[in-house]
Amino acid sequence: MTQASTLLQQAESQCHIRGVRFTPIRRRVLEMIAENGGGLKAYDLLDKLSTEHAAARPPTVYRALEFLIDQGLVHRIESQNSYVACACPEHAHGFQLLICRHCGYVEELHLDEISAQLAALAKSRGFNVERQTIELQGLCQDCRTASE
Repeated sequence: MTQASTLLQQAESQCHIRGVRFTPIRRRVLEMIAENGGGLKAYDLLDKLSTEHAAARPPTVYRALEFLIDQGLVHRIESQNSYVACACPEHAHGFQLLICRHCGYVEELHLDEISAQLAALAKSRGFNVERQTIELQGLCQDCRTASE
């Protein structure tokens, strides 16, 4: 079983448990993102989706992305305005992303203590954190090795 098919099964299960609809379009958008491995932009998704569904338009993709983000199935890479599948959709806490600037590889980390420390620091200053995005950019092992 591939990682993408595992993520799709987890997504179906999470949506069923939460009582939300995992429509064919939402499923296909998640599948395309999961199969990519790196970040995919909304218009890249639209290009791929429109070859399969002639009626696909930007709102179709953006609504699917909004749903997938709300359900914790996809993360937005803020610095690239792209999207990556959540490697651990049952994980309800903060996350961090390692992003290779050369090949686009993205790895998700779950260092809850870092998220908690930042939230506590913000709270001590009277700030209520609603969303936290931590992106670390650099070179992955493969790209570093290839450049040596």
